[in-house]
Amino acid sequence: MNILSLFPAVPLLMMLGLWLSKSRRQIHAVMVAGSSALLVLAVWLVFRYLGLREAGETAQMLLTDSVVWYAPLNIHYAVGVDGISVAMLLLSAIIVFTGTFASWQMQKDVKAYFLWFCLLSVGVFGFFISVDLFTMFMFYEVALIPMYLLIGVWGSGRKEYSAMKLTLMLMGGSALLLIGILGIYFGAGATTMNVQEIAALHNIPVELQRIWFPLVFVGFGVLGALFPFHTWSPDGHASAPTAVSMLHAGVLMKLGGYGCFRVAMYLLPDAAHELSWIFIILTTISVVYGAFSACVQTDLKYINAYSSVSHCGLVLFAILMMNTTASTGAILQMLSHGLMTALFFALIGMIYGRTHTRDVRQLSGLMKVMPFLAVGYVIAGLANLGLPGLSGFVAEMTIFNGAFMNADTFHRVVTVIACTSIVITAVYILRVVGRILYGTCENPEHLKLSDATWDERFAVICLVVAIAGMGLAPLWVSDLIRGSVSELIAHILS
Repeated sequence: MNILSLFPAVPLLMMLGLWLSKSRRQIHAVMVAGSSALLVLAVWLVFRYLGLREAGETAQMLLTDSVVWYAPLNIHYAVGVDGISVAMLLLSAIIVFTGTFASWQMQKDVKAYFLWFCLLSVGVFGFFISVDLFTMFMFYEVALIPMYLLIGVWGSGRKEYSAMKLTLMLMGGSALLLIGILGIYFGAGATTMNVQEIAALHNIPVELQRIWFPLVFVGFGVLGALFPFHTWSPDGHASAPTAVSMLHAGVLMKLGGYGCFRVAMYLLPDAAHELSWIFIILTTISVVYGAFSACVQTDLKYINAYSSVSHCGLVLFAILMMNTTASTGAILQMLSHGLMTALFFALIGMIYGRTHTRDVRQLSGLMKVMPFLAVGYVIAGLANLGLPGLSGFVAEMTIFNGAFMNADTFHRVVTVIACTSIVITAVYILRVVGRILYGTCENPEHLKLSDATWDERFAVICLVVAIAGMGLAPLWVSDLIRGSVSELIAHILS
């Protein structure tokens, strides 16, 4: 059994353990054991991958394996990793691990909740290890389906509406994606669905690329909150339970950016060159519109949700710049946003669980009442606005530096416009921090509230350490992904 197959296999085993569990204590034990195993496996994979690179391995995909699933269409269960997918697997493992502890206080039908949570994890991990288009699409669908029930059953607010809206829009994107994948398959001569083999053939006619590129980019871009297909995201975030919001924003939305880079840009490079300007305009709108929209929200989750639209827009914006520096920044942004938005949603869920409101107009003086959660919120906010020393600064500066390397007027103008999001982000983050954390606590009931419990503290500390670690020592992450990004960009530009 290939070591990579353990990533989707462990959540499946966790589902079996949950099904056999008879008590809440056993459910928690299964989740802690399984999520810990995934985190250890991801950390081991990082060192294993770096070791293979240092030993002189030159293939873009390492630890590969392939088993025939359906011979008539040459569909394989084909897996492999490069530096980008290794980084995404590590991010996913961190979010699943911390999300387990953030869900510790879950009361409603705990077994079923964690079963769907694990199925979502199966899809996420399987997607990042897949190098076969059909296998990748299958895991993509597995990751999307549980979201409907996780939001519709365990969510809050307009949960049924939000769950249905999210499902319909993401399934619409999946339909476009399926058409695009079939177009790539038959356009490449109907010989393989392996991403690396299709890229090596480089024989899809430009006329067909012009048709399939928009379908694939939009299909993945819907999940990456591409304007104007982003409207499912704020409602979905606002209604989802805490750990689902963490996994949704922290990992699931990264499937969109990863897919745009790995499939749309990599396999359809000629069309990417011709049509990139259209999507650059749309992603620039996403970046600025998301930041402005966050400024006028009063619900903490909606503020973070629109902030995610802006930050995920930066990922797609950077990928479309088609140079190594900007694309490296895109991967760093996926990692940074995944960590800091998971921290944000975890803290918002903890605050809501105590105050029973997410309205910034009804919250004040929380620093005196729950200092641990308040300090965590400040750190998340500072990372979001790009404070040096935290992960957000490294990612955003790399993106804007890379984007400005394109010397033509169009690219530099949209880069300057996108840069305004930094200022807008600082406005809404500082406004919210000042309003809800400082000053006098106006609600006497809030004075009786408790601070974070041990499980909540553990989840917050893990995420803060990861954010600070990436901000203070970004070179190890950059070294992990640089070679893979360079190879992808070299192919796109060839």
